[in-house]
Amino acid sequence: MTMTRFVPFRSGLSDVAVLQNRLNSIFNDFARPLADLEQTSETLATGNFVPAVDVYEDAQKLVLKLEVPGIRRENLDIRVEGRILTVKGERKFEAEEKEENFHRIERRYGSFVRSFTLPASVNPDEIHAASADGVLSISLAKKPEAKPKQIQVQVAADAPKQFEAKA
Repeated sequence: MTMTRFVPFRSGLSDVAVLQNRLNSIFNDFARPLADLEQTSETLATGNFVPAVDVYEDAQKLVLKLEVPGIRRENLDIRVEGRILTVKGERKFEAEEKEENFHRIERRYGSFVRSFTLPASVNPDEIHAASADGVLSISLAKKPEAKPKQIQVQVAADAPKQFEAKA
């Protein structure tokens, strides 16, 4: 076993973030009810998680991409109520390896809920969702009046007579 010396402020913000994550993990475990800690290892494998999301937009649509590897399509629920988009899902722990003894379980299992307030420019009737390679993509089309319009500039020779200067 190799021992690595931990120097918390060695190279800046990334190490501070690692330290913060470790402390958060310790406090989350400490705050867990005693009854949960006394149960089997499956309890240790379950827990709520929050999938990472990227949000971007272009002239035609707003797109959300959520990391949901290992979550089946039937375990995802996407709803729009008013201007709130809610994505719910669950990654279930499947203990198929009955004779295996787990030494470590680091993947998160359990359910999640993410809610997003949609801008008024989004058309709630034009929403499409697709999943590929563990990434859920939700595309929300913009309303026609929200899409940018290009206005052509006319050259003075082509301009209508009303724009000509009067002598």
